[in-house]
This record gives sequence, C-alpha cells and structure tokens, in this order.
Amino acid sequence: METLNRSAYISGDAISHFPVNGRGKPWLDKSTLDLTWKNILSITMNLLDYKYDVVIDYVSFPKEVKWLASGLNNREVRIVYVVLLVDKETIIFRDQLRPEEERMGERSLILLDEFENDSELMDVNKLYTHEYKIEQLAEIIDGILQDDKYILR
Repeated sequence: METLNRSAYISGDAISHFPVNGRGKPWLDKSTLDLTWKNILSITMNLLDYKYDVVIDYVSFPKEVKWLASGLNNREVRIVYVVLLVDKETIIFRDQLRPEEERMGERSLILLDEFENDSELMDVNKLYTHEYKIEQLAEIIDGILQDDKYILR
C-alpha cells in the first residue's frame, strides 16, 4: 500500500469480526458473509469519497467481486482483481507461521481447492506467489498495478 500515494487497506477478516455476538463463520453463514460484504462496500465508498485508493484483502470469489463492482457502478473507479495463490506445501508452511489463534488449518487447503476449481475465476486473475519471499512484496504489488490483465473494470 505504500506504493499508492493516498491509500487505505480494508481487512475483510477484521470487518467480519465487527459483530461481537451472534456472528457465524462467513463460509457457513450467508448472513454473516452478506453483512461483511455490505460493510466492505460501505467503507470502500466512504474512502472513495475522500479520494483514497482502496485495497481490499479478503477471500473474494468472482461472485462477490462482481457484486462489489455493481455496487460501485455509479463511480468512475478502476477495479483490479487478483487472487494470490500458492501450492499446498507453501500454504501449510505459511499457515504454521501465523500465531496459533489465527491459523486456518484445513480451511486454507479447502479454500485453495475452491479457488483452483472455481469455473468463474479466470486464470488471468490468479497469481501464484510461492516462489516469492516477503521482501518481494513491493515487486508483487507493482506487477499487479502495471499488468492490465488484472483490471476487472
């Protein structure tokens, strides 16, 4: 995000945890998932009103991204959609690096499989990052921003 002059970062995980009680797991509870996306859209629109570039970090399948884009139809914005993926060995390794309470375990492998087999997700929107190191994050972001294949609109 440092490469964008005026930017904001939205963590979908943080947004999904706004409700303290009565929250379901977004992948099992449609109302929790819907509320999360509505909150992401609302915050995105607020930030756009103040001329921020917005980066959304959340598990985003094409269906949700299309819904978000339709919510932004009345705005002249460029929407970049890229799904960062890794191989199974790397996802297991990286998950173990997280604090224990933040580990996804089997869920990370299920998501990887869902993304790799999603018929709506185009290969051009996938970026495999298992060959990269954390020090190359700026390089990855620059590549995404410079490559038109990730532009949804």
